[in-house]
Formats: sequence, structure tokens, C-alpha cells
Amino acid sequence: MEWVVGSGMILGVLAIVLGTASIRTGWTLPWARRRVTQPRIYGLGALLVGTNCVVQGLFYFRIAPSPPWEIRFFSTTALTLCGLILMGVGQMLPLRRRS
Repeated sequence: MEWVVGSGMILGVLAIVLGTASIRTGWTLPWARRRVTQPRIYGLGALLVGTNCVVQGLFYFRIAPSPPWEIRFFSTTALTLCGLILMGVGQMLPLRRRS
């Protein structure tokens, strides 16, 4: 079971790195470039989802003190849902024209 959580943490760190790159430079993965119209909003959503994956791993390996399961469940569900909504919004908003 540890390898599942560890691989989730690795993917979370990757999402954090890609979200940071998307916020700072506007760069997205090649297969997502055509759909992402607002890379900063998309990157913020990736940061939220990646942070959730890393925090869950920290709780599992007891690196960080774990709150009660109700708080952990609702807060991580809210983080994931907000991140996914922001990633969707970053794909649906129209392009802004710079004047």
C-alpha cells in the first residue's frame, strides 16, 4: 500500500511543478495547449490538486500530525473539487484580448 501513496505523492509534486510553471510562464503540457485558454487559472487548479496529493501522503506516512478523519476528508475533498473546477474554468474561459 505504501507504493500507491508514494506514487500519488510523486504525481502530486509533479502537478505542483507543472502548476507553478503554468502560473509563472504560461506553459502547459503539449497535449493540453490547445484547450487551455487561461494558463494561470489552470495552474492554480493544478497547484490545489497537487498539494492535496502531497498532504495526504504526509498524513499517511505520519510525517505531519493527522487531524480527525472528518476534517481530513472534507478539507481534501474541497481542495480537490476546487482544483478541478479551476482547471475546468481555465479551459472554458475565452481568450482575453490585450489592447
